[in-house]
Amino acid sequence: MTRTVEATEVTDELDDLEHSSRRRHTLLWIGGLFLALVLTLPLAVGLGPVSIAPGTVAGIVGNHVLGWPSASSWSGSDDTIVWLVRMPRVLLGLAVGAGLGLTGVALQALVRNVLADPHILGVVSGASTGAAASILFGVGAGLGAAGLTTSAFLGSAAATMLLFVLARSGGRITSIRLLLAGVAIGYVLSATTSFLIFASDEPDSARAVLFWLLGSLASARWATIAVAVVVVLVTLTMLVLWARRFDALSVGDDSARTLGVSPERFRIAALILVSLCVGAVVAVAGGIGFVGLVVPHVARLCVGAAHRRVFPVAALIGAIFLAWADVFARIAFAPRELPLGIVTAVVGAPFLIVLVRRFYSAAV
Repeated sequence: MTRTVEATEVTDELDDLEHSSRRRHTLLWIGGLFLALVLTLPLAVGLGPVSIAPGTVAGIVGNHVLGWPSASSWSGSDDTIVWLVRMPRVLLGLAVGAGLGLTGVALQALVRNVLADPHILGVVSGASTGAAASILFGVGAGLGAAGLTTSAFLGSAAATMLLFVLARSGGRITSIRLLLAGVAIGYVLSATTSFLIFASDEPDSARAVLFWLLGSLASARWATIAVAVVVVLVTLTMLVLWARRFDALSVGDDSARTLGVSPERFRIAALILVSLCVGAVVAVAGGIGFVGLVVPHVARLCVGAAHRRVFPVAALIGAIFLAWADVFARIAFAPRELPLGIVTAVVGAPFLIVLVRRFYSAAV
């Protein structure tokens, strides 16, 4: 009896040590990635067709935010480039990258498919259809500069509503119904967008739609990034609070019920949050691919599969990755700019192949 008690105590101590070790490991990753994010901000703002030193970037930002330093040692053009053009763009890139990384993790748990990403719900296709209608036929023109963003967000909202209608038509919302409904909606809305391009007589507008479909942060302004930043922060907070429910759901619906989680109700709540986040970031940045697909796998390799660790790490990795992808898109063929989706695909596709070959081949 005494030996049994001692063995139990040793096992408990080992579990505590393992938990403490994982926690330290996660905190190290989060701390390192946060430091990389802080360093990325001035470097990414300074890089471009016109290079600006990080010290100058810090001075300009400090002058606008804190009023210090008050005496400017930089030119007016540098001030305009940093504060009105690049700073909003980099901040938007950080928010969009974080949002796509977060929603990718959530969707892969909701549909229990490691190949799921924000495109799989059809929400991105809905935003693309709304944006195409705005660019090609002036839908939402009365809203001025916000017309494109508003039309794209309304398109994503319509796609989300349609997703719920189709997924619930057979009764309960299950992962397979979500997957099939999202794929069907995506194909239909992609075809609709192609038809709108075909029906337009404006070649320049059609070209603008194609550029938007591949993603770009060129339209970032202070007025346009606030909503995206707030939505992503709210999404991050809620997903971390729901982390244990995602852990239960990723095991299976039956296991989730035994743990006190209602799969159907939780999927509805999580999908509303995820769709809102995807719609907000896609409406301002276009259809950027591969971030929501690859980043979750990288985050899991770093800190394991527990969602309370994966969510913050995926947000940081997605933010850093998209910020540097945008830097490359700006400077690779300057003064011309590459669509951001091309850069993320060029980096993401080979990386995903490496992940599959190295880490997932043993599971097949």
